[in-house]
Amino acid sequence: MKLAFPKSAEPARRVARRLRDAGGDAVLIGGCVRDLCLEKEPADYDVATSLPPDQVLTLFPNAIETGRSFGVIRVRTQGTEIEVATFRCDGPYSDGRRPDSVTFTTLENDIHRRDFTVNALAANPETGDVIDHVGGLEDLKRKIIRTVGDPRRRFSEDRLRLIRAVRFAHTLKFSIEEETFRALEEMAPSINDVAAERLFIELTKILTSPPAGDGVALLDKAGLLEPLLPEITALKNLPQPEEFHPEGDVFVHTLLTLNALKDAPSAAVAWAALLHDIGKPGTFEKRDRIRFHGHAELGARMSRRIARRFRMSRALEDRIHIIILEHQKFADVDRMRPGRLMNWAGREHFRDLLEVHRADCVASHGDLSAFETSCRVLREIERIKALPPRAVTGHTLIRLGLTPGPAFSEILRRCYEAQLEGLFSTEESAVIFLREEILPEIEKKTKRKMVEV
Repeated sequence: MKLAFPKSAEPARRVARRLRDAGGDAVLIGGCVRDLCLEKEPADYDVATSLPPDQVLTLFPNAIETGRSFGVIRVRTQGTEIEVATFRCDGPYSDGRRPDSVTFTTLENDIHRRDFTVNALAANPETGDVIDHVGGLEDLKRKIIRTVGDPRRRFSEDRLRLIRAVRFAHTLKFSIEEETFRALEEMAPSINDVAAERLFIELTKILTSPPAGDGVALLDKAGLLEPLLPEITALKNLPQPEEFHPEGDVFVHTLLTLNALKDAPSAAVAWAALLHDIGKPGTFEKRDRIRFHGHAELGARMSRRIARRFRMSRALEDRIHIIILEHQKFADVDRMRPGRLMNWAGREHFRDLLEVHRADCVASHGDLSAFETSCRVLREIERIKALPPRAVTGHTLIRLGLTPGPAFSEILRRCYEAQLEGLFSTEESAVIFLREEILPEIEKKTKRKMVEV
């Protein structure tokens, strides 16, 4: 097979050309060759060479030594980073993650150490001829994920390959070869030997590749979901009221919600959709009908523990938490005052929340009325470009003689919602509204005088 290289391959070909001019062999290798064979645009390009790392560094003095002991150097050229690795054989893997030692060797030996046949293809950077020593082209044609050599050995070398097998099968829409899948099932309980950060990256790639529910179902079939996310397998066979959830139990609903997400969702949307109902097992009640009172609050708390387990960033943890916490609020949209709805819709996380709500509805009762109402509010916000600055701030209240306390946030929220409804627009008119409308209600609720205004 001969490849036609797109323009994006030029930086990698340029690096390979320089390595060849220095007397070494150099090829494009790995996922970039796989994607080019499938007529897809590669996300990045890797080069493998016969030259040792020291010589690569001499040729590219500004390169980054990301894994010199393993023969891996990162070369920056034309605004792109190219990973350059010396052909190698791996020694024993005592930690199930990385080889204890490596030996620099030939291209053919290098190919035979790789994970899956479809990722073990190389290509001549000048002619485009594909080099295949392991049947990768045939497996691409048959749409099969198969390990290079003995699957148990490959998986024991690096247990991350267990979840990568599922990820490649899901994202490429391939099936996993029978013997490879048997080994995967047998070794699935050891998946948590892998660093949490690496697992998070692979899970996120699955969750952001539609239809993500199919990817999660494959994780479950392979036996990986239970050790990775027992909170999700706990949703199996948990019934729901049929009038709201004709689709089935909470696990089925979760998979359908993921499948209903739009193409290429953000990590926050994908993870929130996966976790949005994890509070249901802990809040299940069956009296007059099945209820899950407080499941959003419990699920939001549980999501923080999961985020920390997978070493997510605090920003991502917070975004997932607020989406899960508020995903039930859409039931009140039609009863919300216009200002309150506009204030909510103007918050930074609202669009992500709205997408999870839409998918949640599509995966259950199909009623999108709250979604459509919210979309109209968003269009109104876009029409006026942005929400106006607050006419009443905390400084305003202090100047009026109010003492900062628990009631402050409610007063400020009520004032801003009234402002968005057009009940006032200046600080002067706001003070009148505050004195006549808001403070009497707060005083009645707290049973104490706030201030004389």
